[in-house]
Amino acid sequence: MRPILLQGHERALTQIRYNRDGDIIFSTAKDQHICAWFAHNGERLGTYHGHQGALWTVDVDPTSTIIASGAADNTVRLWDIKSGKCLKVWNFDTAVKRVEFNEDGSRLLAVTEKRMGFLGTIVVLAITLDAEAEQSDERVMTISCEESKATVAGWSYMSKYIIAGHEDGSVSQYDAKTGEALDNVQVHELDMLITDLQWSQDRTYFITACKDKTAKLINARNLEVLKTYVADTPLNSASITPKKDFVILGGGQAAMDVTTTAARQGKFEARFYHKIFEEEIGRVRGHFGPLNTVAANPNGKGYASGGEDGYVRVHQFDKAYFDFTYEVERQARQQQQTAI
Repeated sequence: MRPILLQGHERALTQIRYNRDGDIIFSTAKDQHICAWFAHNGERLGTYHGHQGALWTVDVDPTSTIIASGAADNTVRLWDIKSGKCLKVWNFDTAVKRVEFNEDGSRLLAVTEKRMGFLGTIVVLAITLDAEAEQSDERVMTISCEESKATVAGWSYMSKYIIAGHEDGSVSQYDAKTGEALDNVQVHELDMLITDLQWSQDRTYFITACKDKTAKLINARNLEVLKTYVADTPLNSASITPKKDFVILGGGQAAMDVTTTAARQGKFEARFYHKIFEEEIGRVRGHFGPLNTVAANPNGKGYASGGEDGYVRVHQFDKAYFDFTYEVERQARQQQQTAI
């Protein structure tokens, strides 16, 4: 796979998102602007300026009309994709670390940082999917995370639950209509930060990435851990590929701990695991620093990764990827071992 290298950011990448059709990529970094790119050739569609601090998160609505972003300037901003116009600004007490639209785009959640005496919260905003409409100031709901601050959160199928990952390694389930806490499960090692949460296409299960060097596939209905993927480095991101039974993990040591030996040892690779059998099946090199974010294209034809090195690398899967049949390879290996 020959990657397309996207050079639009001057600092470390923080998040990459595809739109629902998989033809546009949105990227955020610590350099205060959002970039939009065409997925098939890497051509830049536009740049969105307005934030006054490091950008942490971006999401695009299901109709690819508007995007939302959250940043260290304590705001969530809503943008018209076509014109680049900022449609709305919501102010918060602390930095916004994650935003996500629900399935129909009528709600947006924002995860705020715990800092300066303020509790970490998950705030739900009402959204009108029209670039010409006036957006409401109303906050539909606020969930306070008193036990352990939420680092990531998202909407389950039919907007039934809000699922949050916490800095203590636990995952919580909230009623998306009332905000009532329904369940909390310690899925990762205690006090190991959950760094990412991404959904399957039907939003019935999701994958978490954690600093404890594992990623977990979890059922949204009862928070049962379905699969565990063990890596050899702290993980910053994990994504589920459509069409093929794989997951993609990205991570690496913290930037301050990085050495040339870490690069040589291949700590900065995107790791592919078989979703069912939990075994690593391949790695893709390229970045010169830890991978901070990975995203699988919803159309199943590729994926993108963003690193501490400031680059977005877009990969289109080649024929070998689609021809690869893990079950056949696995049976062949077992037969070889039996023969020996």
